[in-house]
Amino acid sequence: MFENRLSRIRSKFELLGIDTVWITQPQNRRYISGFKAADGQLDESSGSLFINKEKALLLTDSRYTIQAQREVKNFEVITHKEGLINALPDVFNQLNTRRLGFEGGYLIWDLYQKAKNQASLQSPAVELVAISGLVEDLRKIKSQEEIDLLSSSAQLMGNILAQVIQELKIGQTERDIAWKIESLIHERNGDGVSFPPIVASGENAALPHATPTNKQIMEHEPIILDVGSIVDGYCSDMTRTVFLGGPSSYFKEIYHIVREAQVTAIRSIKIGMDTVEADSIARDVIKKAGFGEFFGHSLGHGIGLITHEMPYVGPRNPVVLQEGMVFTVEPGIYMPGKGGIRLEEMVILEKDGARVLTTNNNFL
Repeated sequence: MFENRLSRIRSKFELLGIDTVWITQPQNRRYISGFKAADGQLDESSGSLFINKEKALLLTDSRYTIQAQREVKNFEVITHKEGLINALPDVFNQLNTRRLGFEGGYLIWDLYQKAKNQASLQSPAVELVAISGLVEDLRKIKSQEEIDLLSSSAQLMGNILAQVIQELKIGQTERDIAWKIESLIHERNGDGVSFPPIVASGENAALPHATPTNKQIMEHEPIILDVGSIVDGYCSDMTRTVFLGGPSSYFKEIYHIVREAQVTAIRSIKIGMDTVEADSIARDVIKKAGFGEFFGHSLGHGIGLITHEMPYVGPRNPVVLQEGMVFTVEPGIYMPGKGGIRLEEMVILEKDGARVLTTNNNFL
């Protein structure tokens, strides 16, 4: 698997005008090498990959050497003792690097400047070339192993969410519910949450990415539960909107519009359609119902090693949908000062259309 991914990376070098690539983004690093270590914070890295046509190196420090040696099979693991920047001359010489491609969207400015200075001291100087989407383009299409892991993550989250919804009670706070979700993921051997749970009730449900508060949930108000887990590195993401004691007639109407938009999109999306058209299927349902201005975000996003990755299913930047892509379908209507409704499923695009991976039947 990793040999194939390395081969596909190398096949892009000539087009990009590089002879070596430097991979720093954690999920890209894991996808290419199998190295699972996370980065502690923005200016810390557990390792870097340097790949040319013949060799593949993983540079790390002594904290991660043993882990890297256990997890990585197709890379030479090198432990730098004086920091990554000081190790670059040896890397350049070993790989005969002249044009180094780096991930322009991820390399922080300070590290870039230090690397550029080190590269300029080589003879001849090494040129740094910003690249974008090299690994992300590969990650768009999921292998069967990845699909199985995404399905497992979705099933875990669906079962937990069903329990949480069943046990909802008037007076629980949004924060209490969010903490319960996190706790259940850990109790059932998930790696953790794929993002902090969104629990938003009443007026807070008008905020698409609300942060849980100490507000208590009440009867008849919308309660948005947007949650995700991680299983062996792969994420899930799903949303249900529920009501204790049933919805008011106002929110019942909005709910059914959102559900119609979602179901229509899932049934209609197919291979060869572009993401703008896919988004418009659901958006048109909401527009025709008179709520178009209250659906502000995109219909969905790809999901895999992170919760938001390619393809992005929205009204701009069309991308052709292909077999093996996994993404969310999550229309919503948000009414300021009143509340909102969002429903979200994960789907895998197959020859016959989109198949739902999320497993939870908490619908009106």
